[in-house]
Amino acid sequence: MSDRSDGPEAEKWHVPWPEGIESSSWSPERAELAMAFIGAVRKTGSLFHLMSQAAADKIGVNTTDLNCMNILSFGGQMTAGELARATGLTTASITGVVDRLEQAGFVRRERDAVDRRRVVIHLDAKRVASTVIPVFAPMMRSWQQVAERYTDDELRLIVDYYDQIEQIIRAYLTTLRDQAQSADPT
Repeated sequence: MSDRSDGPEAEKWHVPWPEGIESSSWSPERAELAMAFIGAVRKTGSLFHLMSQAAADKIGVNTTDLNCMNILSFGGQMTAGELARATGLTTASITGVVDRLEQAGFVRRERDAVDRRRVVIHLDAKRVASTVIPVFAPMMRSWQQVAERYTDDELRLIVDYYDQIEQIIRAYLTTLRDQAQSADPT
């Protein structure tokens, strides 16, 4: 007999309720829902991180490089400085990322036509389409199937939720970076 559970319970993570978050005005049901909400956000974040690592391994890059490709994919191009600000990495680190991605054929550097001092990093859409998209396409199709279960108004609510979470994460990311810089004795 095995100690391991093979059913759905084996995949559940039990989330401890952090001290100080519960509001005394909440009903027990509201407190339980709030705990489930926070747990879902935490689990999703962890799973995204693990999935990114597995995808990066499959693609043959590291997770930082994959994340930079993802950020570049939203506009197709950025300067090294813009990518550094978007990621919080130093420009020296971004140079290493771009060197690796360029060597792998995912990006190319081009001088800005207006300001020749600027170098713009362009994502190679064909290389991404042949290498990266196939790794993520099955998951994206599953997400699309989930989205089909919701009404337009429900999807607007979900998109609004993610927009708000994005803003919270961006603000906290800035706070963490500022704290790290102020603690750096150099």
